[in-house]
Amino acid sequence: MKDRMGILVGGGPAPGINGVINAATIEAINNDLEVVGIYDGFKWLCQGDASHTEILQIEDVSRIHFQGGSVLRTARDNPAKNPETLTKVAETIEALGLKYLVTIGGDDTAYSASMVAEKMDGRLRVAHVPKTIDNDIPLPNNMPTFGFQTARHVGVDLVHNLMEDARTTGRWYLVVTMGRKAGHLTLGIGKAAGATLSIIAEEFGDEKVSLDAVADVMEGAILKRRAMGRPDGVALMAEGIAEHLDPDELKDMPGVEVEYDPHGHIELREIPLAKLVAGRVEARFKARGDKMTVVDLDLGYELRCAPPIPYDCEYVRDLGWGAVTYILGEDYAGGAIVCWDDGRLRPRPFAEMMDPDTGRTKVRMVDVKTESYRVAAEYMIRLDEDDFEGDRL
Repeated sequence: MKDRMGILVGGGPAPGINGVINAATIEAINNDLEVVGIYDGFKWLCQGDASHTEILQIEDVSRIHFQGGSVLRTARDNPAKNPETLTKVAETIEALGLKYLVTIGGDDTAYSASMVAEKMDGRLRVAHVPKTIDNDIPLPNNMPTFGFQTARHVGVDLVHNLMEDARTTGRWYLVVTMGRKAGHLTLGIGKAAGATLSIIAEEFGDEKVSLDAVADVMEGAILKRRAMGRPDGVALMAEGIAEHLDPDELKDMPGVEVEYDPHGHIELREIPLAKLVAGRVEARFKARGDKMTVVDLDLGYELRCAPPIPYDCEYVRDLGWGAVTYILGEDYAGGAIVCWDDGRLRPRPFAEMMDPDTGRTKVRMVDVKTESYRVAAEYMIRLDEDDFEGDRL
């Protein structure tokens, strides 16, 4: 009987997942392994159910790298939520006869994979391929996570359309973009599209953020834009700002429910961040006798399952090959995240990617002190101290 390798996908979708599945499956089969596709991430393994699997052949994956989404689907179930669940996952992996496992996912899936590898104690070789459109996994040399470039590309096209609509109709849009912790996607789309304003959590530092503080930034941009003779604009805002809001402020608002996912994160989709901020801005103008309409939109689900652009198609083929090469290699030294490092594919041990303070995977935030952020800010419309001097406003 051939040795078996499993593949599963966790977390939210990202363009390029199928390319990793394609490359890893082909490379494993070429090395005389049987490949088991595991559906819905860790969901069924957490229940001790080994039936939601499929033996993958090369013909099953040969052209899927052009497709968005995930042929193995995905789920957010957390195998490390308690010792009993982790034991059940380990037992189910052994029942499937897996000797190797490739996981594809973001920081939560990376953490889950590390816990499974630790639980299996050498009986399972694990490689994790990092993906997220949020771009918040701290890869070496500031390499992007796969899926980010495609999501930004698609997002820029959509924001361009909104910018033209705003100019044509003389209105403002407030668009919340995905990014649970970090504002990379918001800033990347806004900077490339030339949006009027991009607001990210990192600009407020580590302190709790009030809705009024966020509304201040947007109101200031609208007033400055008007002083420049333009009644229109498009502002982008990172959804991660919601995680920095005071839960006590949120829970008292009508229609807002603060819920948490299996990994302990606030369910951001349940918080109408754009509507809340837009409403505050409109109320301020109304109080001054000035009718102002801000159209609020959410942008994110439109990006996650887009067909990958050539950059991500190439990138994920490297990563899929690298994952299999690592777990089959003589230099395997425990579970690791496979990534590009100084022009070479290298495994980074899970321990290196963990935050010692939290015990979880580190998060790469936007550094607002860099030249890149400075350039982005210079081309936004924002009120600053100079605007309050003389007759500028």
